[in-house]
Amino acid sequence: MAIQGDFTRRIRMASPWRRQRMCLLVSDAPSPAALRDISAAGAFVETLARPALGTAVELRHPEAGAIRAHVAGVTGDGVALRFDRDGRAVAFALTAIGSDMCRRG
Repeated sequence: MAIQGDFTRRIRMASPWRRQRMCLLVSDAPSPAALRDISAAGAFVETLARPALGTAVELRHPEAGAIRAHVAGVTGDGVALRFDRDGRAVAFALTAIGSDMCRRG
């Protein structure tokens, strides 16, 4: 089954607690990261880590599991990640969004 659609668009999560959800960004060393935006194309995480552009990293989410990514951008407040646009990336993004939507308190 082919997955169709435009996965290049990033959607900012509306919930204020979205920035509170802690993940782990693993490059040379693990660093806490708050997931700000996510799609099947990639994610933006707020973190103090500053891996170099193109570096392979792993993003670990408490519910969605782990996914490999490459650093696509580095800003003052975080890191943009690029996922392979495949079923695994779609599942990771949907699980992260769904678990955060269902999270209470």
